Amino acid sequence: MTSRTISPETSPATCPLCRLASPTRFFEDTRTYFLCNRCELVFLASHQRPTRDAEKAHYQLHENSPDDVAYRRFLGRLLAPLARRLPPASTGLDFGCGPGPTASVMLEELGHSMSIYDPFFHPDRSCLEFNYDFITATEVLEHLHHPGPTLDFLWKHLRPGGLFGVMTKRRAEPERFATWHYRYDPTHVCFFAEQTLRWLAARWEAKVSFPESDVTIFEKPPESHE
Repeated sequence: MTSRTISPETSPATCPLCRLASPTRFFEDTRTYFLCNRCELVFLASHQRPTRDAEKAHYQLHENSPDDVAYRRFLGRLLAPLARRLPPASTGLDFGCGPGPTASVMLEELGHSMSIYDPFFHPDRSCLEFNYDFITATEVLEHLHHPGPTLDFLWKHLRPGGLFGVMTKRRAEPERFATWHYRYDPTHVCFFAEQTLRWLAARWEAKVSFPESDVTIFEKPPESHE
């Protein structure tokens, strides 16, 4: 582990979130992780990220479903505080819903209208042409190879005053990162600290709250300047 600036021959061109060049090395064992000096995202070296086929094969091992009471309880960490802030009969998008959409089912049970999208299992992009009162992304951010463009795209499809709720474990500090279980998932390539999420909020001019240790809710300004 070292904090030195990475040499040009091993340096990725830019941070995949904020596009700042010249990151520093954050941690290295069999894989190399970099730290952005602006938004504080930690990200895996691009050449070590899984292929699309490897990603899908790993996701197919997941057995989440609306019938799983424990999974519902887990998602409730985000959905409960989010739902308390939603007007009745809101329209939402669950982005990255996976092979067993569950958040959308739970929110529909509360009277909201839901669309779902997942690039592997529900790839119909027509739902991405609309704007929504709220968007959810549960255990998605850590999988994004291009988080900057993806998150900005979702933000643009959120109506003024809307809510964007995300679940992702916040990045462990350097002394804990080596043994942090979250990084051992081969499809986890980006790790967000609270500072990273606050950087996003500032970029979007959004209000941000942290109702749980792995939950963040962004609120879009009533009148967007986009």
